[in-house]
Amino acid sequence: MRFRWRLRPRVVVWPLVAALLLTLGLFDHRWGMFDDTTIGLLKLGSALLAVAALLASPRLGPRALPVSAGVAAVASLGTTLALHVVSARPVGENGIYPTEPYGITEPAALLGLLTLVVWRGRPVPAAATALALIPAIVLRPLAEGVKETTAVMAFFFTLAATAALGIGLTVRLVTDDRRRREATVRLEQRAEFARDLHDFVAHHVTGIVVQAQGARAIAVRRPQLVPPALERIEQAGVEALTSMRAMVGMLRDADRQGDQGDMDGAALAPLAGIGEVRSLVEEFAPVGGGRALLRIEGAFDDLPVEVITTVHRVVMEALTNVRKHSRDFTEVEVCLLRSAGRVLVKVTDDGRPRPALGHALGGGFGLKGMAERVEMIGGRVEAGPGTAGGWSIEATMPVGKAA
Repeated sequence: MRFRWRLRPRVVVWPLVAALLLTLGLFDHRWGMFDDTTIGLLKLGSALLAVAALLASPRLGPRALPVSAGVAAVASLGTTLALHVVSARPVGENGIYPTEPYGITEPAALLGLLTLVVWRGRPVPAAATALALIPAIVLRPLAEGVKETTAVMAFFFTLAATAALGIGLTVRLVTDDRRRREATVRLEQRAEFARDLHDFVAHHVTGIVVQAQGARAIAVRRPQLVPPALERIEQAGVEALTSMRAMVGMLRDADRQGDQGDMDGAALAPLAGIGEVRSLVEEFAPVGGGRALLRIEGAFDDLPVEVITTVHRVVMEALTNVRKHSRDFTEVEVCLLRSAGRVLVKVTDDGRPRPALGHALGGGFGLKGMAERVEMIGGRVEAGPGTAGGWSIEATMPVGKAA
């Protein structure tokens, strides 16, 4: 849809502009603006140059556009000067001039050029060109001298030039602000991808460390448990490498999408869904026993991307904390509840805290990062000892309409 919207001005607007300029040109011709005299041909050439510069503007860049518009403005000012010189020499006894000094086609084209130059041109060339375009628009009616009718037309053209200048500046400011906001969003996305990369890999690496520690502890007493532990260590390592490749690939895709100014595609693709949450719970099997149970109430298939990925982040970080900080647990319960326009994620275990191992593994930063991620989408996190023992992490996130 966005690609089509970008093409619409060239497909629809510019043919209408060309048709309007053609109509104005025919009107000026019927009015006697472009006769076969030298002055008439001079005005025709100046008008055609302004029209050509306007119609060519979609293909011109921010540097070439002010140059093209500046040439049209200088040509128009030169024609105005020539008309002023001729107007001082009346022809005939009653002082009738060879042609009318001003029309509609050329000022209309110059007004369009003024708007586009202020909008799209580079700042310094655009300012210089605008200083030439405004007098080219305003002074044409005064070429034959200051009279009531010419003063009124000059005033009208001044208002039109002011409006064109204001429109161009407004669109430029809005466009620049949009680009800055898109750049900010792009940087935030990259930061989110980087944090997700850290959390995915840290989750698997923590499992590898815990599995290796458990395998070493039981190697002498229960050697039959070592091969399964080694298999889980290998699987966790493969998953860590896969996650790292996927996340780095997304970062590169975000870079390419950012260079092209497109926010669609891979840069906004969901990193995880409810299926990945199920896999996290099913694959949670620490050495020494313990199991994880998943309870889901409500529909989770239509959640927004930012919510479902945050749900995945909370579950992953909570299970990682259980591995790092809990001991002697037999069961971990992961509860996902959606109701009344919100999602509740609650992870509890029935073990005892193990602060020494948690401190050794660098615990603490993951919970802060998880809370920051939840707060970014308007949610909140509560963590502390569970009512029935063990540890509890509870995250609540808004999702708009209830399921």
